[in-house]
Amino acid sequence: MADEKQRKSLEERAQMSDIERLRHSSAHVLATAVLRLWPDAQLAAGPPVENGFYYDMDLKHRISPEDFERIEAEMEKVVKENQPFERATVSREEALALAESGRLAALSERSGPSVFKVDLLKDIPEGEEISLFKNGDFWDLCAGPHVARTGNCKAFKVMSVAAAFYKGDASNPQLQRVYGTAFKNKTELAEYLDQLEEAKKRDHRKLGRELDLFHIDEAVGQGLVLWMPKGSIIRQELQDFIAGELRKQGYSQVFTPHIGKLGLYRTSGHFPYYSDSQYPPVIERDALRQLGEEGVACSDLANRISEGMIDGFLLKPMNCPHHIKIYAARHHSYRDLPVRLAEFGTVYRWEQSGELGGMTRVRAFTQDDAHLFCMEEQVPAEINGCLDLVKTVLTTLGISDYRVRIGLRDPDSEKYVGDAENWDRAEAALRDAATTLGVPFTEEAGEAAFYGPKIDFVVKDVIGREWQLGTVQVDYNLPKRFDLSYIGADNAQHRPVMIHRAPFGSMERFVGVLIEHFAGAFPTWLAPEQVRVLSISERFNDYAEGIVNRLKEAGVRVTLDGSGEKVGAKIRVAQLEKIPYMLVIGAKEAESQQVTIRHRSRGDLGSVTLDAFVGQVVEEISSRAL
Repeated sequence: MADEKQRKSLEERAQMSDIERLRHSSAHVLATAVLRLWPDAQLAAGPPVENGFYYDMDLKHRISPEDFERIEAEMEKVVKENQPFERATVSREEALALAESGRLAALSERSGPSVFKVDLLKDIPEGEEISLFKNGDFWDLCAGPHVARTGNCKAFKVMSVAAAFYKGDASNPQLQRVYGTAFKNKTELAEYLDQLEEAKKRDHRKLGRELDLFHIDEAVGQGLVLWMPKGSIIRQELQDFIAGELRKQGYSQVFTPHIGKLGLYRTSGHFPYYSDSQYPPVIERDALRQLGEEGVACSDLANRISEGMIDGFLLKPMNCPHHIKIYAARHHSYRDLPVRLAEFGTVYRWEQSGELGGMTRVRAFTQDDAHLFCMEEQVPAEINGCLDLVKTVLTTLGISDYRVRIGLRDPDSEKYVGDAENWDRAEAALRDAATTLGVPFTEEAGEAAFYGPKIDFVVKDVIGREWQLGTVQVDYNLPKRFDLSYIGADNAQHRPVMIHRAPFGSMERFVGVLIEHFAGAFPTWLAPEQVRVLSISERFNDYAEGIVNRLKEAGVRVTLDGSGEKVGAKIRVAQLEKIPYMLVIGAKEAESQQVTIRHRSRGDLGSVTLDAFVGQVVEEISSRAL
């Protein structure tokens, strides 16, 4: 399972926040209730997790949502009993005896052992203190910590049940994982549950189907997004918007292939060090045939590829090596710098199937990518230009709730390339730039790219979830690895600094977040269909078609519903499809040569001349009003 974590030390466990303690304690309340209902349950682990807790268990009864009410009722009894959480330190021998008697993770001794607790005891290092926690008749092998009493766990809810392999290993037994959540009071719990309901309404996967924006087809492949015509309009509008901003800043548009030679990515460092997150290499047909004739085993083939003995091609995981080669294709003087290359480039990553999710976690995504090659003294200004671009994007789309994170290298990790001096310079440049943003920022070790530190814009959506979207990265390492240069004013060769930046990040993720941000009701400039003309009866279709043609001439995306349905039904359909404007056309409008305007959220807006409406909607679109 992706959420399995390495075992925490006692010191790390002691640092649980108050809400984590409450949720850990609520997991024990859940376990107590389950054992009261199904005494044969074998319990494994029950930690706090983000937004809640879970307990893994093995029992003959298949828990389903129909059981949640019974479990919650029993949990209520445990809470009302206000049982103290009592800690007891025991020797390894005492703990093992209790586990073998079936007393651990149980309400009493049982006929067989507490099988998972017997096994978990083996994971506790020699010399580490072993403790039990008791509440009422429930005894559990547990390092804690907990709240004082079960009565503190008043605001809880059982949320879901899923399958989970013991210790996250597919070779181990499959258990039932019961998830719950808990908060310090019922008001916070109710707010959280309301937030979840709102999240369901806004889920981009649900709205994507209903609004016909994108499709993921098993025959094409999971994580590979098919942009439907309406979704493609949103994407194209965003691309046109950012392309206009890039022209203002002096960027050059480039195009690169979706595949490149393995040697290119060996030089950059992407291969083989990150091969687990890449699609397998493509080997030339003749080379593959010869290897087959030689009887080369798959494992040996993989080793030869990894060691560079065999060449091939790779679906590109990043655009930067291609842009580097475009820069390197020409000699550059200091007068040419900065060189700014931009591309809507599609890249490919091998994500595990369990980690895929709609448009926000995919295997192929398009970045609004750019790479800037500049002199060191130009770095501050270029970073600020990149940051201004990200802020322009977020402001235009009404996204104001975000934080800034500076991703630094972890000095204890071996994943980073380059010398410490260059890293120090790059990190200092980003710190200086971050102070100009006017928003708080944090520094997080281990969040840097392998070639350089970065500034990430972490956006909080309307229901409180965080998404890493725009990014700016400073890189002294790839120019060195590719031996890039420019001729300076002293007529000598110098090494440029490289800046990577992507204001949207992934177009797929960005649009997925936008669908949920706007709940599918996009501002008029982004809406796939901006106006729908509704004729009250077919008698007025000729006038309605004239209105459609006038709007099309003005560049508005418009359709006509000239069907025989009643106008109320037509309005309901347009509302469900979240069309910003509906123009109702009947006898009064045809006679006065006007249109009656209805807005999807503001309702009826009265009647105006067609010219007045065209001017209004064109201004709204061109200004990218929200």
